[in-house]
Amino acid sequence: MNTSTWIGRNMSKLLPEPKPGSEPAIPSVEGSSHAIEKGVSASAGATPGVRSTRERLSATLRRQEEALSPRVLRRTLEELKAIVDPRVSEVEGGRRAQGVALWYASATEAQRRDMWLLMSEQFVADAQKVKQAQAQFAAAVGTPDEAAAEVQYRRATVSPRRRLLQRFSVFDGGIRFLVDLRAEMLPHLKTDRRLQALDVEMEYMFSTWFDVGFLDLRRISWDSPASLIEKLIKYEAVHDIRSWADVKNRLDADRRCYGFFHPRLPDEPLIFVEVAFTTAIADSITPLLDEAAAPADPARSSTAIFYSISNTQPGLKGVSFGDSLIKRVVETLRTEFPRLKVFATLSPMPGFRNWLSRHADRLLQLTPMKARDELARSLGAQPLTAQAVLAALESVPALEPKSPLRHWLLQCGAQYLGREMADGKPLDAVARFHLGNGARVERLNWAADPSAKGIRQSCGLMVNYLYDLGRLDRHRTQLAQGKIPVSSATAALFF
Repeated sequence: MNTSTWIGRNMSKLLPEPKPGSEPAIPSVEGSSHAIEKGVSASAGATPGVRSTRERLSATLRRQEEALSPRVLRRTLEELKAIVDPRVSEVEGGRRAQGVALWYASATEAQRRDMWLLMSEQFVADAQKVKQAQAQFAAAVGTPDEAAAEVQYRRATVSPRRRLLQRFSVFDGGIRFLVDLRAEMLPHLKTDRRLQALDVEMEYMFSTWFDVGFLDLRRISWDSPASLIEKLIKYEAVHDIRSWADVKNRLDADRRCYGFFHPRLPDEPLIFVEVAFTTAIADSITPLLDEAAAPADPARSSTAIFYSISNTQPGLKGVSFGDSLIKRVVETLRTEFPRLKVFATLSPMPGFRNWLSRHADRLLQLTPMKARDELARSLGAQPLTAQAVLAALESVPALEPKSPLRHWLLQCGAQYLGREMADGKPLDAVARFHLGNGARVERLNWAADPSAKGIRQSCGLMVNYLYDLGRLDRHRTQLAQGKIPVSSATAALFF
Protein backbone atom coordinates (compact mmCIF):
# COMPACT_ATOMS: atom_id res chain seq x y z
CA MET A 1 0.00 0.00 0.00
CA ASN A 2 1.51 3.32 -0.98
CA THR A 3 1.42 6.52 1.05
CA SER A 4 -1.49 8.08 -0.77
CA THR A 5 -3.59 4.93 -0.40
CA TRP A 6 -2.85 4.65 3.31
CA ILE A 7 -3.65 8.29 3.92
CA GLY A 8 -6.81 8.06 1.86
CA ARG A 9 -8.11 5.31 4.14
CA ASN A 10 -7.29 7.16 7.34
CA MET A 11 -7.74 10.86 6.51
CA SER A 12 -11.44 10.97 7.35
CA LYS A 13 -10.73 9.77 10.88
CA LEU A 14 -8.32 12.58 11.63
CA LEU A 15 -9.22 15.63 9.56
CA PRO A 16 -12.45 17.39 8.69
CA GLU A 17 -13.54 17.33 5.07
CA PRO A 18 -11.84 20.17 3.15
CA LYS A 19 -14.02 22.82 1.64
CA PRO A 20 -14.42 22.68 -2.13
CA GLY A 21 -11.50 24.40 -3.80
CA SER A 22 -9.44 24.58 -0.62
CA GLU A 23 -5.71 23.83 -0.63
CA PRO A 24 -3.82 21.09 1.25
CA ALA A 25 -2.92 22.10 4.78
CA ILE A 26 -0.64 20.79 7.50
CA PRO A 27 -2.66 20.30 10.72
CA SER A 28 -1.25 22.66 13.33
CA VAL A 29 0.05 21.21 16.58
CA GLU A 30 -2.59 23.38 18.25
CA GLY A 31 -5.33 21.82 16.15
CA SER A 32 -5.72 24.54 13.52
CA SER A 33 -4.39 24.36 9.97
CA HIS A 34 -2.74 26.67 7.51
CA ALA A 35 -3.11 26.84 3.76
CA ILE A 36 -0.36 25.51 1.55
CA GLU A 37 -0.05 27.82 -1.40
CA LYS A 38 -0.04 26.47 -4.91
CA GLY A 39 3.20 26.82 -6.82
CA VAL A 40 4.88 25.89 -10.00
CA SER A 41 7.07 22.80 -10.17
CA ALA A 42 10.33 22.97 -8.27
CA SER A 43 13.53 23.21 -10.22
CA ALA A 44 15.12 20.00 -11.45
CA GLY A 45 18.18 20.29 -9.26
CA ALA A 46 20.41 22.38 -7.05
CA THR A 47 21.62 24.58 -9.90
CA PRO A 48 23.14 28.05 -9.54
CA GLY A 49 20.47 30.53 -8.58
CA VAL A 50 18.36 28.00 -6.70
CA ARG A 51 17.94 29.14 -3.11
CA SER A 52 18.57 26.92 -0.12
CA THR A 53 15.83 26.53 2.47
CA ARG A 54 17.91 28.74 4.78
CA GLU A 55 17.73 31.57 2.25
CA ARG A 56 14.05 31.02 1.56
CA LEU A 57 13.13 30.96 5.25
CA SER A 58 14.58 34.44 5.72
CA ALA A 59 12.99 35.82 2.54
CA THR A 60 9.70 37.60 1.99
CA LEU A 61 8.64 36.44 -1.45
CA ARG A 62 9.01 33.15 -3.26
CA ARG A 63 10.61 32.79 -6.63
CA GLN A 64 8.82 31.41 -9.64
CA GLU A 65 10.16 27.85 -9.31
CA GLU A 66 9.49 27.50 -5.56
CA ALA A 67 6.41 25.57 -4.46
CA LEU A 68 5.94 27.00 -0.95
CA SER A 69 6.20 30.68 -0.13
CA PRO A 70 8.66 31.74 2.61
CA ARG A 71 5.75 32.24 5.03
CA VAL A 72 4.32 28.77 4.46
CA LEU A 73 7.81 27.25 4.45
CA ARG A 74 8.44 28.78 7.89
CA ARG A 75 5.14 27.41 9.17
CA THR A 76 5.96 23.97 7.77
CA LEU A 77 9.32 24.04 9.52
CA GLU A 78 7.57 24.94 12.79
CA GLU A 79 5.32 21.88 12.40
CA LEU A 80 8.32 19.62 11.81
CA LYS A 81 10.19 21.07 14.78
CA ALA A 82 7.13 20.57 16.97
CA ILE A 83 7.34 16.84 16.27
CA VAL A 84 10.75 16.61 17.97
CA ASP A 85 9.97 19.09 20.76
CA PRO A 86 11.78 17.59 23.79
CA ARG A 87 8.89 18.64 26.02
CA VAL A 88 6.38 16.29 24.38
CA SER A 89 6.05 12.53 24.77
CA GLU A 90 6.74 9.95 22.10
CA VAL A 91 3.00 9.43 21.66
CA GLU A 92 2.30 13.13 21.21
CA GLY A 93 5.27 13.46 18.85
CA GLY A 94 3.90 10.58 16.84
CA ARG A 95 0.47 12.23 16.69
CA ARG A 96 2.01 15.42 15.35
CA ALA A 97 4.02 13.43 12.80
CA GLN A 98 0.82 11.74 11.67
CA GLY A 99 -0.73 15.15 11.07
CA VAL A 100 2.17 16.09 8.81
CA ALA A 101 1.83 12.75 6.99
CA LEU A 102 -1.81 13.54 6.31
CA TRP A 103 -0.88 16.88 4.77
CA TYR A 104 1.84 15.20 2.73
CA ALA A 105 -0.70 12.88 1.09
CA SER A 106 -2.53 15.86 -0.40
CA ALA A 107 0.56 17.89 -1.30
CA THR A 108 1.91 18.22 -4.82
CA GLU A 109 5.24 16.68 -5.76
CA ALA A 110 6.92 20.09 -5.60
CA GLN A 111 5.44 20.77 -2.14
CA ARG A 112 6.61 17.36 -0.91
CA ARG A 113 10.05 18.13 -2.22
CA ASP A 114 10.12 21.31 -0.14
CA MET A 115 9.42 19.18 2.93
CA TRP A 116 12.27 16.83 2.02
CA LEU A 117 14.58 19.82 1.74
CA LEU A 118 13.51 21.12 5.14
CA MET A 119 14.15 17.71 6.71
CA SER A 120 17.52 17.46 4.99
CA GLU A 121 18.86 21.00 5.45
CA GLN A 122 17.28 22.22 8.69
CA PHE A 123 17.69 19.23 11.01
CA VAL A 124 21.47 19.05 11.19
CA ALA A 125 23.80 18.46 14.11
CA ASP A 126 25.00 21.55 15.98
CA ALA A 127 28.34 22.32 14.32
CA GLN A 128 29.72 24.12 17.39
CA LYS A 129 28.85 21.24 19.71
CA VAL A 130 30.38 18.75 17.28
CA LYS A 131 33.58 20.78 17.05
CA GLN A 132 33.81 21.10 20.83
CA ALA A 133 33.13 17.39 21.43
CA GLN A 134 35.67 16.44 18.77
CA ALA A 135 38.34 18.55 20.45
CA GLN A 136 37.56 17.02 23.84
CA PHE A 137 37.73 13.53 22.40
CA ALA A 138 41.07 14.24 20.68
CA ALA A 139 42.46 15.57 23.96
CA ALA A 140 41.20 12.52 25.88
CA VAL A 141 42.70 9.87 23.60
CA GLY A 142 45.03 7.66 25.63
CA THR A 143 43.59 8.82 28.96
CA PRO A 144 41.02 7.20 31.29
CA ASP A 145 38.46 9.72 29.95
CA GLU A 146 38.74 8.49 26.35
CA ALA A 147 35.66 6.25 26.38
CA ALA A 148 33.43 8.91 27.95
CA ALA A 149 34.70 11.54 25.52
CA GLU A 150 34.01 9.25 22.60
CA VAL A 151 30.43 8.77 23.79
CA GLN A 152 29.95 12.53 24.04
CA TYR A 153 31.38 13.01 20.57
CA ARG A 154 29.08 10.37 19.09
CA ARG A 155 26.06 11.98 20.76
CA ALA A 156 27.03 15.42 19.44
CA THR A 157 27.16 14.15 15.85
CA VAL A 158 23.63 12.68 15.97
CA SER A 159 21.37 15.03 14.04
CA PRO A 160 17.82 16.00 15.10
CA ARG A 161 16.84 14.50 11.74
CA ARG A 162 17.21 11.04 13.25
CA ARG A 163 14.84 11.95 16.07
CA LEU A 164 12.38 13.30 13.53
CA LEU A 165 12.36 10.00 11.63
CA GLN A 166 11.89 8.08 14.88
CA ARG A 167 8.79 10.12 15.69
CA PHE A 168 7.32 9.38 12.26
CA SER A 169 7.78 5.68 12.98
CA VAL A 170 5.63 5.89 16.13
CA PHE A 171 2.16 6.09 14.59
CA ASP A 172 0.44 3.15 12.94
CA GLY A 173 1.48 3.20 9.29
CA GLY A 174 4.42 5.51 10.00
CA ILE A 175 7.12 3.11 8.81
CA ARG A 176 5.12 2.44 5.65
CA PHE A 177 4.91 6.22 5.16
CA LEU A 178 8.69 6.68 5.51
CA VAL A 179 9.54 3.79 3.17
CA ASP A 180 7.25 5.23 0.50
CA LEU A 181 8.61 8.74 1.07
CA ARG A 182 12.17 7.56 0.40
CA ALA A 183 11.07 5.62 -2.67
CA GLU A 184 9.53 8.81 -4.06
CA MET A 185 12.63 10.84 -3.18
CA LEU A 186 15.31 8.50 -4.59
CA PRO A 187 14.97 9.53 -8.27
CA HIS A 188 15.71 13.15 -7.29
CA LEU A 189 19.05 12.43 -5.59
CA LYS A 190 21.13 12.58 -8.76
CA THR A 191 19.91 16.07 -9.60
CA ASP A 192 19.71 17.56 -6.12
CA ARG A 193 22.54 16.71 -3.74
CA ARG A 194 20.87 18.69 -0.96
CA LEU A 195 18.65 15.66 -0.35
CA GLN A 196 21.54 13.28 0.29
CA ALA A 197 21.73 13.99 4.02
CA LEU A 198 18.11 12.89 4.46
CA ASP A 199 18.63 9.87 2.24
CA VAL A 200 21.71 8.67 4.15
CA GLU A 201 19.90 9.14 7.46
CA MET A 202 16.92 7.14 6.26
CA GLU A 203 19.13 4.34 4.94
CA TYR A 204 20.87 4.16 8.31
CA MET A 205 17.58 4.09 10.22
CA PHE A 206 16.06 1.48 7.91
CA SER A 207 19.15 -0.72 8.27
CA THR A 208 18.44 -0.76 12.00
CA TRP A 209 14.66 -1.12 11.83
CA PHE A 210 14.81 -3.82 9.15
CA ASP A 211 17.71 -5.81 10.59
CA VAL A 212 17.23 -9.49 9.77
CA GLY A 213 16.94 -10.23 13.47
CA PHE A 214 13.58 -8.46 13.42
CA LEU A 215 12.27 -10.17 10.28
CA ASP A 216 10.10 -13.27 10.03
CA LEU A 217 10.71 -15.91 7.35
CA ARG A 218 7.36 -17.16 6.08
CA ARG A 219 6.42 -19.59 3.37
CA ILE A 220 4.01 -18.21 0.79
CA SER A 221 1.83 -20.95 -0.66
CA TRP A 222 -1.29 -21.29 -2.77
CA ASP A 223 -3.22 -21.38 0.51
CA SER A 224 -1.94 -17.94 1.54
CA PRO A 225 -4.40 -15.00 1.45
CA ALA A 226 -5.29 -13.84 -2.04
CA SER A 227 -4.13 -10.32 -1.18
CA LEU A 228 -0.63 -11.66 -0.48
CA ILE A 229 -0.52 -13.69 -3.70
CA GLU A 230 -1.60 -10.58 -5.62
CA LYS A 231 1.45 -8.81 -4.21
CA LEU A 232 3.70 -11.58 -5.52
CA ILE A 233 2.23 -11.01 -8.96
CA LYS A 234 2.80 -7.27 -8.61
CA TYR A 235 6.36 -7.44 -7.29
CA GLU A 236 7.79 -10.33 -9.35
CA ALA A 237 10.76 -8.65 -11.02
CA VAL A 238 12.60 -11.49 -12.81
CA HIS A 239 10.02 -13.60 -14.68
CA ASP A 240 6.66 -11.89 -15.10
CA ILE A 241 3.69 -13.86 -13.78
CA ARG A 242 1.24 -14.24 -16.65
CA SER A 243 -1.87 -15.60 -14.95
CA TRP A 244 -3.32 -17.17 -11.82
CA ALA A 245 -2.46 -20.59 -13.28
CA ASP A 246 1.15 -19.41 -13.58
CA VAL A 247 1.35 -18.25 -9.97
CA LYS A 248 -0.34 -21.47 -8.80
CA ASN A 249 2.35 -23.45 -10.63
CA ARG A 250 5.04 -21.51 -8.73
CA LEU A 251 3.39 -22.05 -5.34
CA ASP A 252 2.10 -25.60 -5.67
CA ALA A 253 3.18 -28.67 -3.71
CA ASP A 254 6.41 -29.28 -5.66
CA ARG A 255 7.60 -25.68 -5.32
CA ARG A 256 8.48 -23.33 -2.51
CA CYS A 257 8.31 -19.58 -2.10
CA TYR A 258 9.63 -17.80 0.99
CA GLY A 259 9.61 -14.16 2.00
CA PHE A 260 10.92 -11.92 4.76
CA PHE A 261 8.23 -9.95 6.64
CA HIS A 262 8.52 -7.09 9.13
CA PRO A 263 6.14 -6.92 12.12
CA ARG A 264 5.10 -3.37 11.17
CA LEU A 265 4.42 -4.45 7.57
CA PRO A 266 2.87 -7.86 8.27
CA ASP A 267 1.14 -8.32 4.92
CA GLU A 268 3.96 -7.01 2.73
CA PRO A 269 6.91 -9.25 1.78
CA LEU A 270 10.13 -7.22 1.74
CA ILE A 271 11.90 -9.76 -0.47
CA PHE A 272 10.90 -13.21 -1.68
CA VAL A 273 12.57 -16.13 -3.41
CA GLU A 274 11.02 -18.82 -5.61
CA VAL A 275 12.47 -22.34 -5.49
CA ALA A 276 12.12 -25.36 -7.80
CA PHE A 277 13.21 -28.91 -7.04
CA THR A 278 15.18 -30.84 -9.69
CA THR A 279 17.56 -33.77 -10.08
CA ALA A 280 20.32 -31.62 -11.64
CA ILE A 281 21.27 -27.96 -11.99
CA ALA A 282 18.72 -26.42 -14.35
CA ASP A 283 19.98 -25.05 -17.68
CA SER A 284 16.76 -23.42 -18.93
CA ILE A 285 13.95 -21.41 -17.36
CA THR A 286 11.33 -22.79 -19.77
CA PRO A 287 10.62 -26.13 -18.00
CA LEU A 288 10.60 -24.39 -14.62
CA LEU A 289 7.81 -22.07 -15.77
CA ASP A 290 5.93 -24.70 -17.78
CA GLU A 291 2.47 -25.00 -16.23
CA ALA A 292 1.87 -28.33 -17.99
CA ALA A 293 5.08 -29.97 -16.75
CA ALA A 294 4.72 -32.99 -14.50
CA PRO A 295 5.24 -32.07 -10.84
CA ALA A 296 8.53 -33.07 -9.25
CA ASP A 297 8.82 -34.99 -6.00
CA PRO A 298 10.73 -32.75 -3.56
CA ALA A 299 11.45 -35.72 -1.30
CA ARG A 300 13.41 -37.40 -4.10
CA SER A 301 15.09 -34.29 -5.49
CA SER A 302 18.78 -33.63 -5.01
CA THR A 303 18.88 -30.01 -6.15
CA ALA A 304 17.11 -26.81 -5.16
CA ILE A 305 17.11 -24.07 -7.81
CA PHE A 306 16.55 -20.46 -6.78
CA TYR A 307 15.14 -19.10 -10.02
CA SER A 308 13.68 -15.77 -8.95
CA ILE A 309 14.54 -13.33 -6.16
CA SER A 310 12.63 -10.04 -5.99
CA ASN A 311 12.99 -7.04 -3.71
CA THR A 312 9.62 -5.36 -3.29
CA GLN A 313 10.38 -2.01 -1.63
CA PRO A 314 12.39 0.59 -3.60
CA GLY A 315 12.45 2.72 -0.45
CA LEU A 316 14.65 0.11 1.25
CA LYS A 317 17.44 0.47 -1.31
CA GLY A 318 20.78 -0.15 0.39
CA VAL A 319 19.24 -2.35 3.10
CA SER A 320 20.52 -5.86 2.51
CA PHE A 321 18.69 -8.99 3.59
CA GLY A 322 19.10 -11.21 0.51
CA ASP A 323 22.12 -13.02 1.96
CA SER A 324 20.25 -13.94 5.12
CA LEU A 325 17.14 -14.90 3.16
CA ILE A 326 19.00 -17.50 1.10
CA LYS A 327 20.80 -18.90 4.14
CA ARG A 328 17.55 -19.21 6.09
CA VAL A 329 15.77 -20.84 3.15
CA VAL A 330 18.62 -23.33 2.68
CA GLU A 331 18.44 -24.27 6.36
CA THR A 332 14.66 -24.67 6.15
CA LEU A 333 14.82 -26.81 3.00
CA ARG A 334 17.58 -29.07 4.36
CA THR A 335 15.49 -29.72 7.45
CA GLU A 336 12.41 -30.58 5.41
CA PHE A 337 14.20 -32.47 2.61
CA PRO A 338 17.43 -34.10 3.85
CA ARG A 339 18.25 -35.47 0.37
CA LEU A 340 18.89 -32.00 -1.00
CA LYS A 341 22.62 -31.60 -1.56
CA VAL A 342 22.98 -28.93 -4.27
CA PHE A 343 21.79 -25.34 -3.97
CA ALA A 344 22.13 -23.20 -7.06
CA THR A 345 20.43 -20.42 -8.97
CA LEU A 346 19.28 -19.99 -12.54
CA SER A 347 19.85 -16.27 -12.87
CA PRO A 348 19.48 -13.59 -15.53
CA MET A 349 22.32 -11.42 -16.80
CA PRO A 350 20.37 -8.17 -17.12
CA GLY A 351 23.22 -5.88 -18.16
CA PHE A 352 25.05 -8.22 -20.52
CA ARG A 353 23.76 -7.11 -23.92
CA ASN A 354 24.16 -3.40 -23.18
CA TRP A 355 27.71 -4.06 -21.97
CA LEU A 356 28.42 -6.13 -25.08
CA SER A 357 27.17 -3.32 -27.32
CA ARG A 358 29.58 -0.88 -25.69
CA HIS A 359 32.61 -3.19 -25.64
CA ALA A 360 32.23 -5.36 -28.76
CA ASP A 361 35.26 -3.81 -30.45
CA ARG A 362 37.47 -4.43 -27.38
CA LEU A 363 36.21 -8.00 -27.11
CA LEU A 364 37.04 -8.66 -30.75
CA GLN A 365 40.56 -7.44 -30.07
CA LEU A 366 40.81 -10.02 -27.27
CA THR A 367 39.64 -12.80 -29.58
CA PRO A 368 42.45 -14.96 -31.07
CA MET A 369 43.05 -14.40 -34.78
CA LYS A 370 41.93 -17.91 -35.80
CA ALA A 371 38.62 -17.51 -33.94
CA ARG A 372 38.14 -14.05 -35.47
CA ASP A 373 38.61 -15.47 -38.96
CA GLU A 374 36.03 -18.20 -38.28
CA LEU A 375 33.63 -15.62 -36.90
CA ALA A 376 34.13 -13.39 -39.94
CA ARG A 377 33.46 -16.25 -42.36
CA SER A 378 30.31 -17.32 -40.53
CA LEU A 379 28.96 -13.77 -40.62
CA GLY A 380 30.10 -13.04 -44.16
CA ALA A 381 31.83 -9.93 -42.84
CA GLN A 382 35.20 -8.98 -44.28
CA PRO A 383 36.72 -7.22 -42.48
CA LEU A 384 35.09 -8.26 -39.22
CA THR A 385 33.64 -5.29 -37.35
CA ALA A 386 31.80 -4.76 -34.09
CA GLN A 387 28.81 -3.49 -36.09
CA ALA A 388 28.60 -6.75 -38.04
CA VAL A 389 28.68 -8.83 -34.87
CA LEU A 390 26.05 -6.71 -33.10
CA ALA A 391 23.77 -6.83 -36.14
CA ALA A 392 23.85 -10.64 -36.01
CA LEU A 393 22.59 -10.74 -32.40
CA GLU A 394 18.95 -10.59 -33.52
CA SER A 395 19.18 -14.19 -34.75
CA VAL A 396 20.99 -15.74 -31.78
CA PRO A 397 18.22 -18.19 -30.74
CA ALA A 398 18.62 -20.04 -34.05
CA LEU A 399 22.40 -20.47 -33.89
CA GLU A 400 23.72 -24.02 -34.22
CA PRO A 401 25.77 -25.59 -31.39
CA LYS A 402 29.01 -25.27 -33.39
CA SER A 403 28.33 -21.71 -34.51
CA PRO A 404 31.41 -19.46 -34.04
CA LEU A 405 29.13 -16.60 -32.97
CA ARG A 406 27.51 -18.76 -30.31
CA HIS A 407 30.89 -19.75 -28.88
CA TRP A 408 32.09 -16.15 -29.00
CA LEU A 409 29.00 -14.93 -27.12
CA LEU A 410 29.59 -17.55 -24.43
CA GLN A 411 33.16 -16.31 -24.13
CA CYS A 412 31.90 -12.74 -23.82
CA GLY A 413 29.45 -13.88 -21.13
CA ALA A 414 32.25 -15.52 -19.16
CA GLN A 415 34.35 -12.37 -19.50
CA TYR A 416 31.42 -10.22 -18.33
CA LEU A 417 30.67 -12.32 -15.25
CA GLY A 418 34.15 -13.51 -14.32
CA ARG A 419 36.49 -10.62 -15.04
CA GLU A 420 34.61 -7.34 -15.37
CA MET A 421 34.55 -5.33 -12.14
CA ALA A 422 33.77 -1.78 -11.08
CA ASP A 423 34.97 -0.28 -7.79
CA GLY A 424 36.22 -3.70 -6.75
CA LYS A 425 32.82 -5.37 -7.28
CA PRO A 426 31.39 -7.50 -10.10
CA LEU A 427 29.93 -5.36 -12.85
CA ASP A 428 26.66 -7.28 -13.14
CA ALA A 429 24.09 -6.40 -10.44
CA VAL A 430 22.83 -9.98 -10.01
CA ALA A 431 26.41 -11.26 -9.89
CA ARG A 432 27.24 -8.73 -7.15
CA PHE A 433 24.37 -10.08 -5.08
CA HIS A 434 25.15 -13.80 -5.35
CA LEU A 435 28.93 -13.56 -5.38
CA GLY A 436 28.77 -11.26 -2.38
CA ASN A 437 26.83 -14.02 -0.62
CA GLY A 438 29.66 -16.50 -1.25
CA ALA A 439 28.40 -18.23 -4.39
CA ARG A 440 30.56 -18.83 -7.47
CA VAL A 441 29.89 -18.56 -11.21
CA GLU A 442 29.19 -22.18 -12.08
CA ARG A 443 27.91 -22.43 -15.66
CA LEU A 444 26.69 -20.32 -18.56
CA ASN A 445 23.56 -21.64 -20.29
CA TRP A 446 22.81 -20.98 -23.95
CA ALA A 447 19.22 -19.96 -24.92
CA ALA A 448 18.16 -20.49 -21.32
CA ASP A 449 15.71 -17.58 -21.51
CA PRO A 450 14.23 -17.42 -25.02
CA SER A 451 11.66 -14.77 -24.04
CA ALA A 452 11.74 -11.35 -25.67
CA LYS A 453 13.00 -9.90 -22.39
CA GLY A 454 15.75 -12.54 -22.16
CA ILE A 455 16.94 -11.90 -25.72
CA ARG A 456 16.85 -8.14 -25.19
CA GLN A 457 18.83 -8.25 -21.93
CA SER A 458 21.30 -11.07 -22.42
CA CYS A 459 20.92 -12.67 -25.87
CA GLY A 460 19.04 -15.44 -24.05
CA LEU A 461 21.99 -16.38 -21.80
CA MET A 462 21.46 -17.30 -18.16
CA VAL A 463 23.93 -18.33 -15.48
CA ASN A 464 24.01 -20.76 -12.57
CA TYR A 465 25.53 -19.50 -9.34
CA LEU A 466 26.45 -22.40 -7.07
CA TYR A 467 26.11 -22.10 -3.30
CA ASP A 468 28.73 -24.58 -2.11
CA LEU A 469 27.92 -24.47 1.61
CA GLY A 470 31.44 -25.49 2.62
CA ARG A 471 33.15 -22.77 0.56
CA LEU A 472 31.02 -19.66 1.01
CA ASP A 473 33.54 -17.93 3.27
CA ARG A 474 36.43 -18.85 0.99
CA HIS A 475 34.62 -17.41 -2.02
CA ARG A 476 33.81 -14.19 -0.16
CA THR A 477 37.48 -13.82 0.79
CA GLN A 478 38.50 -14.44 -2.79
CA LEU A 479 36.10 -11.77 -4.01
CA ALA A 480 37.37 -9.29 -1.40
CA GLN A 481 40.85 -9.83 -2.86
CA GLY A 482 39.60 -8.76 -6.29
CA LYS A 483 39.21 -12.18 -7.89
CA ILE A 484 35.77 -13.45 -8.90
CA PRO A 485 35.26 -17.14 -7.99
CA VAL A 486 34.36 -19.19 -11.08
CA SER A 487 34.21 -22.85 -11.98
CA SER A 488 36.82 -24.44 -14.22
CA ALA A 489 34.24 -24.70 -17.03
CA THR A 490 33.62 -20.95 -16.89
CA ALA A 491 37.33 -20.15 -16.66
CA ALA A 492 37.94 -22.23 -19.80
CA LEU A 493 35.80 -19.74 -21.74
CA PHE A 494 37.92 -16.71 -20.84
CA PHE A 495 39.72 -14.98 -23.71
